Amino acid sequence: MFPLFEQNWRLFAPDPDSFNRKILARTAHTDPEGAVQVTPWFDLAAVDHSAVDHSVFPSHTSQNLLRRAWTSYVETHGGSDTARSERAVMLQTYLRNIAADRIASHRGSRTFEFIQLRVVTLPVAAPGTAAGTRPPAPTEDRLLPWWKVTSHGK
Repeated sequence: MFPLFEQNWRLFAPDPDSFNRKILARTAHTDPEGAVQVTPWFDLAAVDHSAVDHSVFPSHTSQNLLRRAWTSYVETHGGSDTARSERAVMLQTYLRNIAADRIASHRGSRTFEFIQLRVVTLPVAAPGTAAGTRPPAPTEDRLLPWWKVTSHGK
């Protein structure tokens, strides 16, 4: 049932993140003249945060689906973005499908054939940090390769 359902002890002893991730996605498609059209970056994590902030009872899935998919991807791929096992391929497909579904739901009927993710990792500000100070510098800015998407807009 993994990666959709997993069992662990984090429910009882959560390990909070010491960083924030912005997971951005953009899509590309080829127009009838053969030119490649690339969309601007779309912040998938911001949509998740907004859904949680505006819900009295946010679901565990809303809060963790994208974040856990990314964490699992990193665990199986490391820094190379090369799948070295069947599980790594499955988790790459899982992450790609989550991103493609989210983009498709926000962009309506516009078609796309490729998707690319960018993940920006920022440290969490220290407690008591004054508002209005300069935001922390990213600790990582990772650009993934373009992935082929077959089920959106076909």
